[in-house]
Amino acid sequence: LATTRSIQISRRVWSVPQRPFRVCSHNRELRKGVTGGTMQELRERAAHALFLSAVSLSLVCEEDGTEVDSDEFLLTLPDNTVLMALEPGQTWSPEPVITFSTTNIKPRTGRDIARVTFDLYRLNPRDVFGSLSVKATFQGLYSVSADFRCLGPKKVLRSALRVASAMLQAVGHMLITSASIMRRIIEGSDSWHSTYDRGDSAQITEYWE
Repeated sequence: LATTRSIQISRRVWSVPQRPFRVCSHNRELRKGVTGGTMQELRERAAHALFLSAVSLSLVCEEDGTEVDSDEFLLTLPDNTVLMALEPGQTWSPEPVITFSTTNIKPRTGRDIARVTFDLYRLNPRDVFGSLSVKATFQGLYSVSADFRCLGPKKVLRSALRVASAMLQAVGHMLITSASIMRRIIEGSDSWHSTYDRGDSAQITEYWE
């Protein structure tokens, strides 16, 4: 019995949580947002996004060229880390630094102030709208990033039902209030007519007497 239980437990497959990453090509010209929980998933999705072959594809950190070769090391990386995909024969190289000559200084334009990058991805293939990652760099010195994760179809349906339920409750409350006001107006009108009829009958009795 114990052996049977151990076999059943070993056969269970636990789904690895999906995390967002950004991948770029060797020359940094193409950048895409992908998700993955393991190195195998990340290699396959990076190859699909960058139109590369997943065979012998390696991933390194775009910032310093550190090779990402295990799932344990992948877990230590923060979300939205930029990874460079390298095919056989390609090596990592630092991003070229643009130098400016001090003899010909031009005033800053809108292009030099800020740079905003938008990455649209899906944590789950069943997601309706997907998620959005936004990264803004100001004057090349300060960077701010935000990750907006949208809901799946079930959560979207639940939220829509909650909103519809709240609206129906509000409409029902308004109808009950309106019916109560109309009833008071009708009852007030009936009591006024009955009082008026009693006064007329009293005047007719006095006249005949």
